[in-house]
Amino acid sequence: MNAPSIYSAAQLADYVQQIGFLPLLDGGIDGFSAEEIVDSDCRYNPLPDGGWEWPLWKWKGSIITEGGCVYGKFFAGKTGFVSRQWWPHLCNYRRSCHAEPAEGSIEEAIVLTLQEQGSLITRELRAACGFGPKTRSKFDSYITRLQMGCRIITEDFIYPRDRHNHEYGWGWALLTTPEQLYGHQACLCENTPKESYSLMLNHLQQLLPQATAQQIARLLG
Repeated sequence: MNAPSIYSAAQLADYVQQIGFLPLLDGGIDGFSAEEIVDSDCRYNPLPDGGWEWPLWKWKGSIITEGGCVYGKFFAGKTGFVSRQWWPHLCNYRRSCHAEPAEGSIEEAIVLTLQEQGSLITRELRAACGFGPKTRSKFDSYITRLQMGCRIITEDFIYPRDRHNHEYGWGWALLTTPEQLYGHQACLCENTPKESYSLMLNHLQQLLPQATAQQIARLLG
């Protein structure tokens, strides 16, 4: 991969649309993450006062809302971006591997709640599904499985504000279903799941000659 110099959210969004798939953080394939390809000034930088600067982290919301990229935990349970062109194929294949949530299951309750509410931050969704604050880790595992199955995605990020009305903190993921954010047609694919897998596999093999077959298979899940 010969990644261009990236200094802005718009440039990164364009790059995702060009290559199709991009994890946010290093996942073990050299050069294949947003973290590795952005300019050094855009990476995580701890400050002497205990704070931090991380432009890449703050870009996520605008890349979703303005850059037309799909975002969620799609790569072995880790977050990353998928272009709208490749999303139907990933959705097609993953949903064939991750069955639709069973009736009466917690996964079904999560999806139905989002369909009814439109979008919720994780904390609100957890409460709406009857989970208390001490069950955060368990609930997050359901969210991860649903994102890996392309049943839910991140719509944006919400940040708390201080008394000066400045955003701070890591932000809260605003979750929704892909059908609600992009429409039902955006999740449909004319190919079979097997064909979608082959197309993605061939694409990633050409894109990532430095990756092993095992690494690419892990990416595709």
